[in-house]
Amino acid sequence: MSSLNYVFLAILLATALAAIEGTIVATAIPSITADLNGVELISWIYSAYLLTSAIAAILFGKLADLFGRKKMIIIGITLFAVGSLLCGISQSMVMLIICRAIQGVGAGSILPITLTMVSELFETEKARARGQSYISMVWGVAGVVGPLIGGFLIDSLSWHYIFLLNVPFAIGSIYFIARYYEEQLVVTKHKIDYVGAVLFAVAILCLMYAIITGSNSGDWWTTTQIVCYSIVFICLAAFIAVELRVSEPLIPLQLFKNRRLMTINALSFCTMAIVIGMSAYVPLYAQNVLGKNATVAGLMLTPLSIMWTLGAMGIGVFIGKIANKYFIVSGTVFLIIGTLMMAQLTAHTSAIFIIGATALTGLGMGCIAPLLIITLQKTVSKEHVGLATGLNSFTNTFSQSLGAAIYGVIFNVVTVTTVAATSANMFATGIQAVYVGTLVFAVIALLLALTIKKEAVTQ
Repeated sequence: MSSLNYVFLAILLATALAAIEGTIVATAIPSITADLNGVELISWIYSAYLLTSAIAAILFGKLADLFGRKKMIIIGITLFAVGSLLCGISQSMVMLIICRAIQGVGAGSILPITLTMVSELFETEKARARGQSYISMVWGVAGVVGPLIGGFLIDSLSWHYIFLLNVPFAIGSIYFIARYYEEQLVVTKHKIDYVGAVLFAVAILCLMYAIITGSNSGDWWTTTQIVCYSIVFICLAAFIAVELRVSEPLIPLQLFKNRRLMTINALSFCTMAIVIGMSAYVPLYAQNVLGKNATVAGLMLTPLSIMWTLGAMGIGVFIGKIANKYFIVSGTVFLIIGTLMMAQLTAHTSAIFIIGATALTGLGMGCIAPLLIITLQKTVSKEHVGLATGLNSFTNTFSQSLGAAIYGVIFNVVTVTTVAATSANMFATGIQAVYVGTLVFAVIALLLALTIKKEAVTQ
């Protein structure tokens, strides 16, 4: 096996670790709360991970541009491994949440850097598209195998092992990258924008904290949240002022003048908001309306992951023969059909109908996700590729948090105001309203996709 293949194997392995971690934990929640108590802190098992991974995506994307991909990806995977080990030996809910935050920092660093490494490993656009397709495929497969692995480990051993399992694979990934990845890095003296990094981190932490607590409680204007909103406004204003002055800003503000880049990020925001809507409310519908058990409810999402994988693999064959834009536009059409079907839900909708809708949604994501990264990386100069990829990864994480909050508000408002004969009808009405929201995101995604030019111009 060549050095390139070893490095790509390490990239896929690292990506799999971060991807599976997003799905495997869900199966362990009942066991964790039974063992550690603290049921009121359940949401923070997810939130701590999301908060830190969102911030790390941008920070590590920038650091990788400054100090090299190899050094920063090794640091990121190491943090993920340490966080996983500490999660696995946690003896209290508070300790677990803190360790999940550490794990999130590592996970947030993995995606933007691995995506950037793929763009550097392969010389031609077709080869890069195939590489990105495999990355996307890993995320799709993770949606299927994550819950299955989690269930097996919990039934056979204990919830601790869903975290401890990460450690040996992380070590393997680090070994391959350290030994086989030869990076061509021009050593120059850099000035790190520490002030900008702190201001940005504080602003995003406060904003996501307010969003997450609001979506959990339904109350958006508590004293704590008002303080958070105020801090966000002050820190972002100060951040912009700092970025305009420093010689090497954390986020060069001229990136926001790049319309193509902003279009791609907006498209990423819409598509990932659709994905979180599917992931969160299909199982809820299956259990509370159709009366399925948790295992069957989880399996109803499997078509989304499978078709995402097949779509990502399939487009690799046609790269270079058909313009990328046509695949992206076609993908958004599949998203519209899938979400339109879900927007027709009633208390009597069959499971087969839902499976068809999730499959079409997955196919749409398989057509879109790999090509968005390729298009994005062609829109910025080489020294900003890591940062731009990190910004896109941050957008994906942030969209899931904000999307979940928006859907929570829609669901709560509709179910509270609905007069229904049964709770199943009430749930069905609320979830139908949520999928009307995803349909709106899908239509916006199509309009954005239509504005993308066939050939991206490097700036």
